[in-house]
Amino acid sequence: MKIVVTGSLGYVSKPLTQKLLRNGHDVTVISSTFSRGEEISNCGANPAIGNMEDLNFISRTFDGADAVFCMLAPYGNFSDPKNDSDRILDRAQRIAQNYSKAITNSGARTVVYLSSIGADMKSGSGLIRVHSIGEYELSQLSHSIRIAFLRPAGYYKNLYLYADSIRNQNTIAANYGQDDRVVWVSNIDIADAIVSELESGGPGQHVRYVASDELRCSETAKILGNAIGNPGLTWNRIGDLEQLQALRFHGMNESIARSFVEMNASIRNGTFYADYDRNKPILGKVKMSNFSEDFAAFYAQNEQIGKDS
Repeated sequence: MKIVVTGSLGYVSKPLTQKLLRNGHDVTVISSTFSRGEEISNCGANPAIGNMEDLNFISRTFDGADAVFCMLAPYGNFSDPKNDSDRILDRAQRIAQNYSKAITNSGARTVVYLSSIGADMKSGSGLIRVHSIGEYELSQLSHSIRIAFLRPAGYYKNLYLYADSIRNQNTIAANYGQDDRVVWVSNIDIADAIVSELESGGPGQHVRYVASDELRCSETAKILGNAIGNPGLTWNRIGDLEQLQALRFHGMNESIARSFVEMNASIRNGTFYADYDRNKPILGKVKMSNFSEDFAAFYAQNEQIGKDS
């Protein structure tokens, strides 16, 4: 099949592209960064370099594709005062509308959209509203087009953001923690699910959740702590205001900081996982214990960088 992959060679798109190429597909990878072109070519894929807000570019790239993988990322610089949540949501809608128009004219019959747990929520999901917008725009496509809305759990890689806190304060802290439940997912398990949807089709428009492991925050901290030689590592739950102040202190835009606090609060009270719990998937193969090895390597490398600087 001729398949177009958005997301450059990022966290999900790189293993996805590699799997599709191994399976013999003709893959075109879209990137907004010119320097990525050579890396994409070296993988065996066709590079398409351009702006996701350029409808003509998207339409040309999608033209003649059998299937398309769509995603909305990145969100931009969270420290930029001009890059507030409204601007992020507006940009998401423009790109999602471009996807919809380009898919309609392309002849593609299968679409996979990378959404998120929480995309079903009407409120309380923070910036996950980006994916509510994406799902809505693509759901307007003809029902002759098969669309899978993939809703993955929280990415393992998000835990890298806590490395400094672990090193300096011997804890992970957020406005959810301790015995609160968190559902995690590996990019490898996401890529496997996308390949499955692209190759097998499936029913018309449908939602599929993707998760790798379900743990309490305290269990997550224990696994990571053991991996880095710190078995006493804890995950503390702090208040919403304290979380907001911490995000502000680290330079996050006010409206985006409030969006993160809102999303974290919904994780804490369980509403974030309500629809996931009604439609639980079979958990993937990459567990937190597997990811902890990558985390330990990252933690050690960054500790050495700190010593050398």
